[in-house]
Amino acid sequence: MQENEVETFKKYFSTVCDIIRSQKGCHTLQVWQDIHHSNIFFTYSLWDSEQDLDNYRYSDFFSVFWKTVKPWFAAKTEVWSFDKILDLP
Repeated sequence: MQENEVETFKKYFSTVCDIIRSQKGCHTLQVWQDIHHSNIFFTYSLWDSEQDLDNYRYSDFFSVFWKTVKPWFAAKTEVWSFDKILDLP
């Protein structure tokens, strides 16, 4: 994230998080900020299926969301998808 866009991103994300969280199949949505580098963010979400996530990624909402936030990034974004192996209490 560009240093001068950190607060802009945080404010904007707070206005859309309920929309993202209400997407079909989304169970969890979290945004994390690095404690040493305040311009680094990580979003964490849990989805019922990869298809639900893809439906979100190709939605009209995501298109607008991405066009809004993408210019604020200082570097190329990374996306990772995982399968849970073990859940510890």
